[in-house]
Amino acid sequence: MGSLKPIQEFKRLAREPILLICILLVMTSLFVFIVYPLFQIGKASFFSVSGDFSIDAYIRILSGGQLLTALTNSLVLALIVSTISTVIAYIFAYTFAYIDVPFKKLFNGIAILPVISPPFVIALSAILLFGRQGFITSQLFGMQNANIYGLNGLILVQTLTYFPIAFLVLSGLLRSISPALEEASQNMGASKLKTFISVTLPLSTPGIANAYLLVFIQSLADFGNPMTIGGNYTTVAREIYLQAVGSYDMQAGASLAMLLLTITMIVYAIQKFWVGKRSYVTVTGKPTSGRKMIDKGWFRNTMFVTCFSLSITVILFYILVPIGSFIKLWGINNSFTLDHYKYVFSLGQKAMFDTFTLSLIATPIAGLLGMIIAFLIVRKKFIGKKTMELVSMLSIAIPGTVLGIAYILSFNKAPLALTGTALIIIAAFIVRAIPVGIRSGIASLQQIDPSIEEAATNLGANQSQTFFGIVLPLIKPAFFSGLVYSFVKSMTAMSAVIFLISARYNLITASILSQVESGRIGVASAYCTILIVIMIISLLILNGLLKFFGGVEYDKKPKIPKQKPADQSLGM
Repeated sequence: MGSLKPIQEFKRLAREPILLICILLVMTSLFVFIVYPLFQIGKASFFSVSGDFSIDAYIRILSGGQLLTALTNSLVLALIVSTISTVIAYIFAYTFAYIDVPFKKLFNGIAILPVISPPFVIALSAILLFGRQGFITSQLFGMQNANIYGLNGLILVQTLTYFPIAFLVLSGLLRSISPALEEASQNMGASKLKTFISVTLPLSTPGIANAYLLVFIQSLADFGNPMTIGGNYTTVAREIYLQAVGSYDMQAGASLAMLLLTITMIVYAIQKFWVGKRSYVTVTGKPTSGRKMIDKGWFRNTMFVTCFSLSITVILFYILVPIGSFIKLWGINNSFTLDHYKYVFSLGQKAMFDTFTLSLIATPIAGLLGMIIAFLIVRKKFIGKKTMELVSMLSIAIPGTVLGIAYILSFNKAPLALTGTALIIIAAFIVRAIPVGIRSGIASLQQIDPSIEEAATNLGANQSQTFFGIVLPLIKPAFFSGLVYSFVKSMTAMSAVIFLISARYNLITASILSQVESGRIGVASAYCTILIVIMIISLLILNGLLKFFGGVEYDKKPKIPKQKPADQSLGM
């Protein structure tokens, strides 16, 4: 009987051709642009240029030398940055949720900055402040051979870049903890410190673990900062690029990419399953009083000064880049100039146009595809649903450099000769962006009663009418959130697309990296400033559209199609 189940399932889907076609198209797309490239990169790591099976690349990496050093360096850097970032983020989140301090909007503001900015803005600022001609090192302290490049510079840059992301994870969790348990602990005689150690801290364990592992993956896969400020401290993401593009050793690059992918997949699995299986429920539905905020005392003042100082530091790092874009030659000739912008607008127009155009094309596709996959996962039963969910979310754990080299290996010959075209860049944008849209869509769909869609189906609506007429309007906030994230991710993409750019299509982030490598920090700063301005304007427009179209009134009845004759009720 078990062998008949797939046949029966296929017959059932055959009665809904639109659903069947949609499932097949989604599965095919996921296979071509995620599974197939990963298979190709795994294959390339075991075969030499001549086509012979070989594990020499893995032996070279694991037996010592520069490649193993790069892998070890990346792990050490990720552990240090994850620890520091999570501690700082927890301080911010605790202050936000438990302490009555002014300027809380400022704390939220710094959490947005890393999202809308290119991946190496902080690194540029660090060079302007602490480099050989840095404002602090050279002009204030007169240091002649200051060196911000290397491990210390990377720790500073990555911590300032990634702790706001950890703050976003922790702030939501700490605010959602019910005050009832903490009040019960204090009513039984426990001090505030004892309550924090025995109640608050254990309840925030999932948030701490998620934040730590998220920053760990981000640091491990970071490409822009090590290329900008890494110096002699080699990291695995940078070494993948140098092996594949610089040394033309694709097997070594693919082997490093597979090792990096394995590490990030293990970390992601720990994050998903180890943390996810534990219960930390504190919101039970029972009425509780609001949390009593700490509004005075030395502890409150200390936390406020700490958070405010760090916030101002982060903001100053971001402000320094626009300032540097108007300086003729930082540290040597500090006169005002517009030459950097003239250069960008004369020779960099194509990169700006290509980035904006390709991002605009990828954004609606990624947003709509994310909602369709979420709808199929939550509402439909079909063979391979778990596989679809796993594969569609896989790109969260795939570092950008791994995806980039995988695309080069997969799409450089017929019948999928996409290398050098716009399509391969758009595909990379979409694959990197859809997981957030999918998770957002799943969360929204789980809050909507399926009977609304069943009513539309019973009245004769087919699958496409139900999805576009009923489901999509009800999950508009999630859809628009997916659009915003997709656009932001595409505009600031770096590590994946650095392998995919060509003479026909260039991107702003690749142009910034090129200028940094050439020592033209002023031009790189101008590029970054223009990109940040474009991002802010675009986000304001998208948020305006979200407010205009995104409101959902659940108390109103959805528009259900008129009933059709009985012989058409199957939606054929």
